[in-house]
This record gives sequence, C-alpha cells and structure tokens, in this order.
Amino acid sequence: MPEAPAWRFEKIIKPMFDLPTPHRVLAGARLLTCRGNEIFENGYVEIRDGLIAAVGPMSEMGEVAAEVIDCHGMTVMPGLINSHAHLAWDGVHDLARQSLYDRPEISAYKCAGNMLKSLRAGITLVRDLGMNRSNFFAKQAVEQGIFPGPRLLIVGEAIIQTGGHTFWCCREASGPDEMRRAVRDQVKGGADLIKIMGSHDTVEFTDEELRAVIDETHRMGLAITAHATFDGVIRRVAQFGVDVIEHGGAMSDETIQLLLDKGIPIVTTFAPLVMQAQADIARQHDIPEWKITERQAAVQSRERFDGLVKAAQAGVTIAFGTDAGSPVVGHDVVAPELQFMVELGVKRDNYDALRSATIVAAQVNKLDHMLGSLETGKAADVIVIDGDPLEDLAALVNITAVYVAGKQMIGA
Repeated sequence: MPEAPAWRFEKIIKPMFDLPTPHRVLAGARLLTCRGNEIFENGYVEIRDGLIAAVGPMSEMGEVAAEVIDCHGMTVMPGLINSHAHLAWDGVHDLARQSLYDRPEISAYKCAGNMLKSLRAGITLVRDLGMNRSNFFAKQAVEQGIFPGPRLLIVGEAIIQTGGHTFWCCREASGPDEMRRAVRDQVKGGADLIKIMGSHDTVEFTDEELRAVIDETHRMGLAITAHATFDGVIRRVAQFGVDVIEHGGAMSDETIQLLLDKGIPIVTTFAPLVMQAQADIARQHDIPEWKITERQAAVQSRERFDGLVKAAQAGVTIAFGTDAGSPVVGHDVVAPELQFMVELGVKRDNYDALRSATIVAAQVNKLDHMLGSLETGKAADVIVIDGDPLEDLAALVNITAVYVAGKQMIGA
C-alpha cells in the first residue's frame, strides 16, 4: 500500500466530537438484516463497543445489562451507502459556477452541511466521487473528530484528459506520464479510490493514457471507477480493466457479457432525471422548461434505460448512487432513486433495492466484511425508521436514529 497522507501522522490529543458508544439494545423492531430476504418481525440488535454484538428475534434476546431502546413499530436496518455523491456540490446552484467560483472555505462548509444531510437521510457511508480537493479535508475532519459525519470513501479530484468532461472541476492530464502523476497526487492526498471521466459525448483518453491511469491505480493497490454513459465507452473501459462503471447507459449484449465475465458492477444514478422531471421542484431550482420536458419524456418512455435493465436482468451487479449534489438532487434524496430502480425493473422489489444501498454497495466497495448487513461482529452502522420501507420506500424520509460504529449521530 502507498504511504498514508500526512494528516494521519498528526498527534490527536482528543477529538472535538468524541461521541460515546454505550452498550445498547434496539428492541422490538422489524429487522431487515439485508442478508437475502431475512426479516425478524419482532427482533433486536445489541450494540457494544461499536460493533453488533447480537441480532435476532426477541425470543432469543435473554437478559442484557444494557440500555434498552423500545423500537416497536419501527424498522431497523443497516445504514445506507450512497456510492455516487459529490459533497462539495449543493444540488441548488450551477455546477460549473460552484466549481469555478466557490472559495475553498465555502466548499468546506458545503461538505459539512451535506454530511449532516446525508446522516439525517440514513446514509452512513458516502463515496465522494470528487469535485475539487475539499473531500480530502472532509475525510480528515471526520476521522480526526473535528466534525461529525458519515464514513467517507474519497477520490480527491477525478482525473480527465486536458479539456475533458467537466474539466472545470477535475484534475487535467495529458499523456501517460501525467496520468500516473495525477494518480499519485490523489493517493498522496489520501484517496481511497481513483475516478476517471471516460467519456462525455465522445470517448476520452488515448489508449496509452487509459492504460497508464488504470495501471498506476492498481499498482497503488486502489480500485478505479469510470464515468461511462454509452456502449462504446463502457466496453472500452471494461476491456482496459476498470473496476466499476458509474452511471452506465445503452449497452450491447457483448458489453453486458463483458461486464459479467469481468465481474464489473454499475453504480446507477437515476435521481437527476427523476427529480428534474418533477416540474414544481425543478422550477424552484431554475431548471429550464425545455430540460424539464426532456426529462419528463425520458422518465415516461424509459427507452434510454433499456441497456441498464437488460444488464440487471442478465446478472450485472447494480449498486445505489444518487449523484447527490447534481441539480435538484440534495444529499438527502434517497427514496426517489430507490423507487425508480424498482419501477424500472433494475431491482425486483423494495428489499432488493434496499440491498443495493447496503450489502451490495458494501460488496462493490470491498467493505462487506464489516458493513452492509446486520450480523454479529460487523460495525454497528444502523438506522431506525418510523415505518416500513418494504411497504413503501417513502418511509425512508422518517429516519429517527442513525448510528455509525455505535455512535448515535442522529436522534440523540
């Protein structure tokens, strides 16, 4: 593994936010463990020392010397993982303008605010796919206890060819050597993975550049994910060896088979289209009428999603992401994305959709050994919902408590 970022060597006397991890039991809830379709209608979760100490039906609980929290009528499940978000974008203002003109201090405040919004929405891990370098400092703030937030996986700056897609907020590079340097700079800052912009309307990167950026990332021991939105680029980046596809799009049977053969998942992001198609909400965010009409047509016809539906039905792994921070997509927008996944057929039912934001997302991010399901020994990243998301995913707006590693972040 590469050298850790410099801030990890700083001596911390005491975190500013040093939340306790008392011995607790969440009792009497409907438990969605996210292990397959497992449900305990009257279950409990015991939390001790930041871990899940026990989970199961109330009949098996026995006597425990712990604070018992009555969760009857509630649903308890693993914390949600948003695998595609941009903490320094607010979902309100123009993306390019934010990227070009937000001062670093404002980007930091936006990250802080959006981490709180994520927690309140039940999101206990955010995979930040970049906008500027502010995610480096957001991660430091959380891990050093300077500011309370969800777990973070960060890319630093996304890497693009010079003048490439969203050049105004990414790390530009030209040629294989610059690609390698760009990867090393993100790793030096503390990146957990690397992101590249594989396309806009056309394929980006020369073969030599693409080969170099992927090779350097893997040489550093990290995964690499690619923004890829149409068949030609999805197939190309998959052939060259990326680990994850962001967004996805139209795909041939050949491309779908390639993803299956290589075990490459897709993080879909339907929320921008879904939210911008809601005229009343979109107008509040100054979305032009022509775009609202275009989005409504896309959501109604659904032809543009055929490739993703075919891929999902063929067995390609699909994980939950919202593109949070994009226009009209706040960091607390969760249910609309999950609902559309089910309506579209990318997920079979509500539980399948919830797994895409829990155990499936944990698997995509190589964290399923510690996150993503309610199992003894895993980290106590747990949320409590007033309602039943299996009946109606809109219940996810009613988050009453959020725990990260046993620390009560929301609902104290």
